[in-house]
Amino acid sequence: MAFKTLRELYLTSVGSFAERPSFSMYEGGSMTYKEFGERVESVREMLLGAGLSSGDKVALLSGNMPNWPVCYLTVVSSGMVVVPILPDFSGPELDMIIEHADAKALLVSDKLFTRVSKSVLEKLNIVIRTKNLGILSQRCTERGTMTEPRSEDVAAIIYTSGTTSKPKGVMLTHYNLCSQLEMAQRLYPVNPEDVFLSILPLSHTYECSFGMLFPFMQGASVVYLDRPPTASTLMPAMSAVRPTIMLSVPLIIEKIYKSQVLRPFSENAFKKRLYGWRWFRVMIHRVAGRKLVKIFGGRLRFFGIGGAKLDTQTEQFLIDARFPYAIGYGLTETAPLIAGAIPGKTSLGSTGPVMEGVSARLENVNPQSGEGEIVVKSPSTMIGYYKNPEATQEVFTSDGWFRTKDLGIFDERGYLYIKGRLNNMIVGPSGENIYPEEIETVINSHFLVSDSIVKQEKGKLVALVHFNREELERRYYSMREELGNKMEEIKSDLMRYVNSKVNKFSRISVVVEQTEGFEKTPTHKIKRFLYIKNRKK
Repeated sequence: MAFKTLRELYLTSVGSFAERPSFSMYEGGSMTYKEFGERVESVREMLLGAGLSSGDKVALLSGNMPNWPVCYLTVVSSGMVVVPILPDFSGPELDMIIEHADAKALLVSDKLFTRVSKSVLEKLNIVIRTKNLGILSQRCTERGTMTEPRSEDVAAIIYTSGTTSKPKGVMLTHYNLCSQLEMAQRLYPVNPEDVFLSILPLSHTYECSFGMLFPFMQGASVVYLDRPPTASTLMPAMSAVRPTIMLSVPLIIEKIYKSQVLRPFSENAFKKRLYGWRWFRVMIHRVAGRKLVKIFGGRLRFFGIGGAKLDTQTEQFLIDARFPYAIGYGLTETAPLIAGAIPGKTSLGSTGPVMEGVSARLENVNPQSGEGEIVVKSPSTMIGYYKNPEATQEVFTSDGWFRTKDLGIFDERGYLYIKGRLNNMIVGPSGENIYPEEIETVINSHFLVSDSIVKQEKGKLVALVHFNREELERRYYSMREELGNKMEEIKSDLMRYVNSKVNKFSRISVVVEQTEGFEKTPTHKIKRFLYIKNRKK
């Protein structure tokens, strides 16, 4: 069913699936769709009783829990505008976002409440605790008014955590979000028997759209973890929940591949040689894939991966293993999906074809490589950045298409391949386009590497590498060798490994150890600009 507003979606689901389970906490409480609706009406009364009206902004700052979707759908179904905020923003950034968004209310978890300054809290009409939906403070008792939201009304303002600039507020309308859900249903249907295990922050558009709104629309149930998704917490949760659908970022499945599959075959020359034989590797991957499905509870039929580029070596493992992975590409500004491929339709290195209803083209195409900037026209594209017309104008073409600032290429089937960010591209000494992200993907596939950045210095490619210290110490301290004496050899080995897998223009000349972890945005992307600027010679 196609909905015009999220209010229509909310009312339909609460009425159609009243007795079915909606949202629950792993090893905690759960609620039916009917009980969900009762909580929404309760919070709505609190907001209206504190003077809020349709059109007012309400900040939502909380970790994942069943009351997060309660709060979100309360706000949007009341014609108000929800401002979901990433929990990893710093205290000053939280203050800035709440004030910039003109929020009149705050829905906040206990852990994050103390990060918001007293001066900001005192300006709010009401502050509500997400854990029990109780009122923490209220300074207004005049009653607000509610009107039915329209399709073109703004439903959410989502502040991005850009790697090169201050956060910008992406304005998404009811139409934008409902269109995205309609696309998702055409791409991969979900039914009321499906069980989602949610491990990504709900303040990410990816998880909010596909891990919360989409299952809610279809009457499915969602289970949340109250702890970080580490191996020790995920294993028992997956065994108990037995999810049919999960959404993830590449890092999680890449860690599983590195630690459970790659590491055992990297311990000596004989095992490395064995793993180097394609037929043997496929056989090992097939066995590992069957075990992996069992670890995930045995019912998994859709494991969605998005948010960043997936390491090619890991993806080849998933293909060999016949693991039911799906891949997608999008941005907060497009609510988010632009392109995607479902299990059985994926292609190595590609994000899949553009979604039905989305148009995409390449601009400023390189005649040699065929690569260009991806620009899109989608019913899910934002209407602009909140109170920032200059930035809005910059990201739209003269004919109204959205500039993704990503470079890509299409194959003959219409599958999209992302090459890198336009702003990160390096021009080689002979004019070649070099994409640092592609080299970094190869570097990060090495079992001793945690993270990396590739940049150009004096015409040469330099890799800043943060090694996995735990793995280094496990491997070399057990041999009673000083790790410090081994680092030059390790760096040389890494450079040979990388340069054997990239084209001649993308070969690195220097590996520099980054002893401290890279500083990252709230969405866990490296703040590249800090290292490109500060390390120039």
